[in-house]
Order: sequence, then C-alpha cells, then structure tokens
Amino acid sequence: MKLLEGKNVIITGASRGIGTGIAQVFAEHGANIAFTYSSSEAPALALEKELTAKGVKAKAYKSNAASFNESETLVANVLEEFGGIDVLINNAGITKDNLLMRMAEEDFDKVIEINLKSVFNMTKAVQRTMLKQRKGSIINMSSVVGVKGNAGQANYAASKAGMIGFTKSIALELGSRNIRCNAIAPGFIETEMTAKLDEKVVQGWREGIPLKRGGAPEDIANACLFFASDLSAYVTGQVLNVDGGMLT
Repeated sequence: MKLLEGKNVIITGASRGIGTGIAQVFAEHGANIAFTYSSSEAPALALEKELTAKGVKAKAYKSNAASFNESETLVANVLEEFGGIDVLINNAGITKDNLLMRMAEEDFDKVIEINLKSVFNMTKAVQRTMLKQRKGSIINMSSVVGVKGNAGQANYAASKAGMIGFTKSIALELGSRNIRCNAIAPGFIETEMTAKLDEKVVQGWREGIPLKRGGAPEDIANACLFFASDLSAYVTGQVLNVDGGMLT
C-alpha cells in the first residue's frame, strides 16, 4: 500500500543523511519530491535520478532555506513544476559545536539562521497554498538535544528547541484549516557523518541507548511517513522522539 500516492512533497536539505532517507522512503510510497541542496550538487542529481527511477516525479533545487527570498522563489518554482504542495519537511540544518565560552557570535547566529529561521521562511512560503487547499502537513526536524539540551551545543539546542515552540504555535494557528504541524526529535542516527567518528566513541553512545543501537535514516523517514500520511490525520502539535529510548 502506497501511503503518499500522488502527493507533492518538499524536503529541505535532502542531498545526504536523513534527508536522503526520507526522500527514498517517500518515493517508494508514491510521493513526488522536490528537494533542496546547498552545495552537494553531484549527490543531489544522483538522488534525483534514483527517485525518478522509482516512477515518481523528482527534482533537485539549489536553494538556501535560510534566505527568505530564496524560499519564496523555491515554493513558486515547485508550484509551477509540480502543481501543488501537500507536505513540507523542514530538514535543513547544521552544527557548529563549541563550549559557550569559546563559541563565536557568528557560529551562534549561523546555526539559528539555518536551523530555525529556515523553518519560518519555508512554512510562511507554503502556508498560502495549504490554506487555499485547506489541507497540508508540515514536519519539522528537531532533535532530542532540543528537548534536553547538551553541553557544547547551546546554539544547536536553542535552534531545535525553537523549532518545537514554532511547531506547537503553527499547529494552533493553522489547525482550523486542516493543516497539521508536527516535529520529530531524532536521537543518535547513524549516517555517513557518524561513520567517520571513532568506533569506540560510537559504541559508547550505543551502550547508553536502551535499544543498544543507533538509528538509521529510515527510522526517521518512517516517522515522517506517519506524519505526512492520513495515518496521522488527527495528530498535530506533537513532538515524536525517535531515539531508541534515549530520553526515557
């Protein structure tokens, strides 16, 4: 059963990691996918080709979600190309970790801009279309760090906690028009980035998780699938921890 047959989806930051996993799972469920990348053109074009081979429409857009104007332009281009927008997944994000005493102002500002302001930009850009069609699902990629905090990540934690507050507010604002807004808080997800870390460090993290393993991008993608589809038709304003029990 294809849960997203014919749905048009925007995913920001999908050229690698969790974003790529979401795009792959959504394509298998029949969704047409517009996704963004910032600099990784080759992987983005490869993903576009892979998704198209699954029998859906897919297109990669070079766009900076932290830019209000670029977000507006992106949404206009997607509407022209795809004819509608049913789901928005705000997934673009970066880290610039450091202890507060060593954190540069520009590193705080950059993380807030890309992780949090991008969510405002993209949500504002798609809301007019969703309001007109009186339906839509917005999914914001937060983090367990946004729920509990983490030393050395004050900027990242602030951005991800901000996403949660934004999610709950938009759920209240747009719920009467059948537009749902939910957040996902991933825990330790194993991607190509974590594969570069020392295996002893990674194993130590795994041991601290009740399920004794890291998650896969597909684990996050499946949670997104729930929020994007009619399976969650009566769910909005929620934060789903996908963390193997890390915050239990």
